[in-house]
Amino acid sequence: MNINQKELASSLGGEASIKRMDHEARADALEDHMSKQLDAAVAARRSKVDHTVCELETLVDKRGYRRGAGKLMVHEFNMRDPEPNGTGSKVPRLAPMPAKPTLVDFFVHRFDPAAHLLQSARLAKKNGASEEIVLACLLHDAGQYLMRAEHGYWGAQLIEPYVSERVAFAVKYHQALRFYPDPSVGYEYPEAYYGMFGVDYVPAPHIKAAYDYARNHKWYMDARLVTTNDLYAFDPNIEVSVDEFADIIGRHFKQPTEGLGRDTTPVTHMWRTMINPDAPL
Repeated sequence: MNINQKELASSLGGEASIKRMDHEARADALEDHMSKQLDAAVAARRSKVDHTVCELETLVDKRGYRRGAGKLMVHEFNMRDPEPNGTGSKVPRLAPMPAKPTLVDFFVHRFDPAAHLLQSARLAKKNGASEEIVLACLLHDAGQYLMRAEHGYWGAQLIEPYVSERVAFAVKYHQALRFYPDPSVGYEYPEAYYGMFGVDYVPAPHIKAAYDYARNHKWYMDARLVTTNDLYAFDPNIEVSVDEFADIIGRHFKQPTEGLGRDTTPVTHMWRTMINPDAPL
């Protein structure tokens, strides 16, 4: 739980008042403050009413963006803008890419801050996952920079020429597995999805078919480990550098000598799109 130091000090009467407390009194005050914060968070969650699928559908033409648009195409702050036309903020100017872009260059210049990807990869590493699973966690939502909708498929296709089949499989099928609990590994349906997809959401038939296929595949646990290390409430106070994974990337990502977006694979155009998402055509 994050503690707002100024708020805590104010609730205790200010810095002067805190200085007059002994250590035990300060500890009791901190515990009481945290308890109240937790109670408030629980109360807020209980009072929140999530939309149904039908209610979310009625909001489609009330927004100035499409929810499935990639992160590089629709600025994140615009997507949270309360104004229907989404004009409250401007997209940032992107830094130019090196002549021969590497995966790390994309993390630095296109995916930044990529906190979700980096923290998920660190969690997988901490949990003792194999290097390939750590790489899959590092890349599992990279497809969202091109397209949020069906991002597992976009992501897998994006990296397929440069990683092992197992890594691509894990990235592709984590999309379907997210919607299906697996008590054997402690994975539950993400609470955030009630608000995102609707409280009565039922996965589409192709998602259920993908889940059934992956569930019976020899690499099922590779994809499942991506979901178990997928952070739905990551810590904004923790910064992870992509440099932490430089060795893993070097061993398991086949960096083209010409640079991503400069080589001749079937997905080169996807990397070029991320290099220049401001192109008019």
